Amino acid sequence: MKITINIDENKKEDEIIIKCKELNKDIEEIQNIISKTLSKREQIIFYKDNTEYYLSLDKVLFFETESNSIYGHVEADMYEIKYRLYELEEILPIEFVRVSKSTILNVRHIRSIDRNILSSSMVEFHSSHKKTYVSRHYYKDFKRRLMEVRGYYEK
Repeated sequence: MKITINIDENKKEDEIIIKCKELNKDIEEIQNIISKTLSKREQIIFYKDNTEYYLSLDKVLFFETESNSIYGHVEADMYEIKYRLYELEEILPIEFVRVSKSTILNVRHIRSIDRNILSSSMVEFHSSHKKTYVSRHYYKDFKRRLMEVRGYYEK
């Protein structure tokens, strides 16, 4: 395996590109290590009442809009954040994917998907009673990201 680093002072943002002959276990492991490293660095300030909380993004199940506010949901609680969903899409790591006009979820926490071809599909999470929905419009991109991040392959 060859590793190359190109320095470009004109770049606005760092970018990692993996070029490979085929997607195999080694490449998936590299992708997962990079994603985990980056997600641990990214932190968003969460708010509840007058208190600021500094939570790791890997604890977040999903982000959702509710009456003009955005909330980050963790296992047993939810916190307000000061971002819009489109801003979150730009800064969140690869394991977060937009699943509806009002929701971005973390595919690493998914326990099950109750697929509904005619309407939204329900998603349940490990270690939580919370549920959210994937709209039909976003389902294909959601499923692709789920397969990428979690390393599943459909036949």
